[in-house]
Amino acid sequence: MAETEIQLNPNADSGELTPGRSLWADALRRLTRDKVAMIFFAIVMVYVLIALVPLVASWCGFNLVDWWDAARNGDFRDHGPTLQNGIEGILGYDVFGRSVLGKTILGANTSMSVGFMANIIAVPLGMLLGAIAGYYGGKVDDFIVWVYTTFACVPGIILLIAIKFAFKGVTILGVDFGGMPGLYLALAVTSWIGTCRLVRAETMRLRELDYVQAARCCGRGRFMILLKHIAPNVMHIGIINFSLGFVGAIQSEVMLSFLDIGVPAGTPSWGNMISAADKDLIAGHWWQLASAVGAMFLVVLAWNIFGDRLRDALDPKLKNAG
Repeated sequence: MAETEIQLNPNADSGELTPGRSLWADALRRLTRDKVAMIFFAIVMVYVLIALVPLVASWCGFNLVDWWDAARNGDFRDHGPTLQNGIEGILGYDVFGRSVLGKTILGANTSMSVGFMANIIAVPLGMLLGAIAGYYGGKVDDFIVWVYTTFACVPGIILLIAIKFAFKGVTILGVDFGGMPGLYLALAVTSWIGTCRLVRAETMRLRELDYVQAARCCGRGRFMILLKHIAPNVMHIGIINFSLGFVGAIQSEVMLSFLDIGVPAGTPSWGNMISAADKDLIAGHWWQLASAVGAMFLVVLAWNIFGDRLRDALDPKLKNAG
């Protein structure tokens, strides 16, 4: 008979129990052991730091956009990549003699801010409505389902463009929704539906579990059950959708800016760079388009791969896989 090797808990003799890891601790452990996830997370963090540079500079009273726009070099208009002026010209110059590298970095600030602000509105909204619909059910559920079904019936790009046009010239409490705030809100309104559906389905499953039924028997109110027992167990869905929604927001901003209805004219963004490059290509000036597309490709790739690894790490069904 073959011998079976049994590994004993070193604390078993002392009567101590080894505490288990929570979902969040286990997810962090899985992510930190995943070299691919860490590499692409580092890329995302580099973009975040680049995006924070103009913001920090503005806090210090220095406007990087104005400085970049004023730093024009007439001798290098539409000049290709060069090292004659150091790193400033490594990606070439635009038609006004401005550094394409500077425009690409400032465009990262625009895209990352759009991705963050749109999702900081959309994800909590989707989670709130999804949790309420899934837990309360009945007419409340029917109404919320009707709302997101109505939004889902309209093609996303058409709805996005319609909302953006509707905000044109609208000012509320001193906030001009024809500019960046309107873009944030338009992207949020069109991107909360997926989060709402997932959270609703998960909440409907969780409300039938024993620990929720036990809380009801103990006399705990519906709102407190939703807050204390349901919300923490659907939080991972919001985190995953936040990371994946970043990609969609960046792509939508680029698309809207290309159509001249995205960020305001004169604001450096990857979409505006692509829009301006369509005439440059006829003259063989490819570097502005390549810089914008390359920067967007890298950050979208990094967010997609890291988001997939984050989803796998936070999925309880995959906790004991591998």
